[in-house]
Amino acid sequence: MLQSHLLSVLVWLPIVGGILVMLTGDSQPAMARWLSLALALLAFAVSLPLWGGFDQGTAAFQFVERAAWIPSLHSDYYLGVDGISMPLIVLTTFTTVLVVIAGWGSVEKRVSQYFAAFLMLEGVMIGVFAALDGLLYYAFWEAMLIPMFIIIGVWGGKRRVYATMKFFLYTFFGSIFMLVALIYLYLKAGTYDLGAFYAQRLTFNEQVLIFLAFFAAFAVKVPMFPVHTWLPDAHVEAPTGGSVILAAIMLKMGGYGFLRFSLPIAPDASHYLAWTMIALSLVAVIYIGLVALVQSDMKKLIAYSSIAHMGFVTLGSFIAWDILARTGTLHGVTLGLSGAMVQMISHGLISGALFLCVGVLYDRMHTRDIAAYGGVVNTMPVFGAFMVLFAMANAGLPATSGFVGEFMIIIASFHANPWYALLAAVTMITGAAYTLWLVKRVVFGAVANDEVAKLTDVNPREFLVLGILAVAVIAVGVYPRPLTDVMEPTLQHLAELLSASKL
Repeated sequence: MLQSHLLSVLVWLPIVGGILVMLTGDSQPAMARWLSLALALLAFAVSLPLWGGFDQGTAAFQFVERAAWIPSLHSDYYLGVDGISMPLIVLTTFTTVLVVIAGWGSVEKRVSQYFAAFLMLEGVMIGVFAALDGLLYYAFWEAMLIPMFIIIGVWGGKRRVYATMKFFLYTFFGSIFMLVALIYLYLKAGTYDLGAFYAQRLTFNEQVLIFLAFFAAFAVKVPMFPVHTWLPDAHVEAPTGGSVILAAIMLKMGGYGFLRFSLPIAPDASHYLAWTMIALSLVAVIYIGLVALVQSDMKKLIAYSSIAHMGFVTLGSFIAWDILARTGTLHGVTLGLSGAMVQMISHGLISGALFLCVGVLYDRMHTRDIAAYGGVVNTMPVFGAFMVLFAMANAGLPATSGFVGEFMIIIASFHANPWYALLAAVTMITGAAYTLWLVKRVVFGAVANDEVAKLTDVNPREFLVLGILAVAVIAVGVYPRPLTDVMEPTLQHLAELLSASKL
């Protein structure tokens, strides 16, 4: 019974659980914490059979559930996963557990509402990755904004109202165009079924307009240059848990949207506009990396770093047609798509870990200003080791997850155009520059001041969270095959879809 409704359990367990946590009220914060942890662990445990029972020999959707939802609109409650969505769902449940543990002692006001918001957010994010009906997908996509709006607006920093409104307006504005595209596809296909969208014949002009409508939503979410300015503000003002979920999961929904909607539904428009996507990706990789170099706030530096690294995701997704033109085979196309997916998973682990490291320091000194630190390793040696590891992974050090996805995309870019590969490789230099600059100023050197001298090393709870992420980062870096094997059939099928014209 559970196996046949596994995805529904994953979607609704955290949402209903979040309501229960909220009902505990502010008078019992301990109960709210333990109940939230139990629910997050249960959701993670329920997600593991997705991986264990996944058939790696097919590109078909698995664990499918379907029931009539809005019959008058031919919209169904239709859920399923493939090699693209399943790893992202497991990453979501995994990250939520760590966010709950990380917020255990740092949140003191409205504790039950805080954890409830994250649980509900987990449920709707899983819904986004699992939905195979366009209208259901849109409902989950918009619902996702509400808990994050509350998380930043209630538990954020001094400029939280500004950051919240900017986040909401950017993402909501882009989503309106996506809704228009979904409605148009419904009118053409007579259903919101994604399979029907994929099979629907579209003229070139229709594809271009649909692609641009999806671009408005997904480019903001990635975020791509030049619609990226909401992210640094949102990260700086969000509480640590909010920053972790933003970086680790919500940014991936932009990359996921391009792979799930833009490429297979509008392949000819994707081909025609690929040069624009590649140019914007390279700008993000190079220019935003340089912007990260001059940041004085640790969170802003990591936020800009996220934009630069997500540029690799869109680059790997849109070099397909240049590869086809040069090689005539799909191997390089699949390599680029695989690199984009591995980069999304890797970035989720590394960026989440870096934001948690900033949270550890902020809990002790209540500042994110890089100039306020120096010589942290002298008083926090264990923390220093963790932060250096995650910083090196962020710079793409071999044997860490940060190296795998970027290397795959650079190799695929070389198949497309050696200049793409050269420009993309520049980020390895800029990434090392701003990462090492951060580590030098915060972790190493002499103890900067009395506040740093009084710092205490990580406690068992913090060690547990950072230790789990460290193991994950190294495991993916040393042996990524379990991840790539799961994705390969789906990405090969996607490569075939985008290489076939609908004209």
